[in-house]
Amino acid sequence: MHNFKDEYGPERVFEVYDPKTKMHGVLVIDNTARGPGKGGIRMVPDISAQEVFGLARAMTWKNALAEIPFGGAKAGIKADPKKVDKSAIMRAFADKIREVVPSMYVAGPDMNTTEKEMAVFADEIGTLKASTGKPSSMGGLPHELGSTGFGVAQSAFVALEHAKINANGAKVALEGFGNVGTFTMKFMTERGAKIVAISDSKGTAYLESGFDYNKMMETKSKKGTVIAYPGAKVLPAADLFGLKVDVLIPGARPNVITDANKANVKAKIIVEAANIPISAAIENEFAAKGILVIPDFVANAGGVISSSVEHAGGSEKEMFAMVEDRVVRNTRLMLESMKGMKARDAALEIAKARVKDAMDKRQ
Repeated sequence: MHNFKDEYGPERVFEVYDPKTKMHGVLVIDNTARGPGKGGIRMVPDISAQEVFGLARAMTWKNALAEIPFGGAKAGIKADPKKVDKSAIMRAFADKIREVVPSMYVAGPDMNTTEKEMAVFADEIGTLKASTGKPSSMGGLPHELGSTGFGVAQSAFVALEHAKINANGAKVALEGFGNVGTFTMKFMTERGAKIVAISDSKGTAYLESGFDYNKMMETKSKKGTVIAYPGAKVLPAADLFGLKVDVLIPGARPNVITDANKANVKAKIIVEAANIPISAAIENEFAAKGILVIPDFVANAGGVISSSVEHAGGSEKEMFAMVEDRVVRNTRLMLESMKGMKARDAALEIAKARVKDAMDKRQ
């Protein structure tokens, strides 16, 4: 762990183990200058402290850029979610870190954890402030409301405006049709954008004239895949990244645009709905080619903004208003301050300045 220290953090690192449940977990509280560290708890068999640290640092920048009163943190539990009692494991983890919750750490859902585990976590700690992404019955604003996809759509509209492309009629290719993809499509089609390609695990559905949102939702729920859409041309899933579109939205897995397929990319704008879908080196190459890349921690900040509204006891309506306000403002701010830099570097400079300013004020 010791080679991860710099002027920003981490402030505290916990490695905890519970002999009874065999729960083995890591919590990294990276920086609390702007508020308690906020970040999800993921449950995967191969978690490492290094991975959790990287994610915690990413949350420090993401929360600062989103202008919410949270610092950065992340937690990981080493377990196969299919083989353990998730509630018992989550209770054991909450119990071991309770001394810093919610004063220094506020939990949230992440890989293989949902509103159910967030309810268990808050119940074990004994306060609703312990976690966000809780069920609505507990005053939560679950991610199922679509905050992330809504924010991705808002960020895409700002990028289109910057590139002087009319959103009405703009062609969009969407990787992934889960929570983020479905809501991104909903909000983009409402403004007249044409979603001409969507991929899921079965393949890519392509329709030059653009898909109808309600019909696509119905197709996915009845047939289990987007490629069953009537009249759509079916392509391999990987072909999505090479289509001639205005906007490409990688919204599922990390590292999907690689050295093997980067030359095929024809989109003018890439909006990163997923975390780290493209390496920094390839982002640099795209910037040099004039392809505008809106980085993940700008485009997909809707989820963390939603969690700060929930933490403050706000409503669903207030959440959507705040996601739109912050995502639009910060995407614009980043684009205006690029001046020859790539977008990610401009965004990082803004985030670092905000964290540094908070750290200086707390001296």
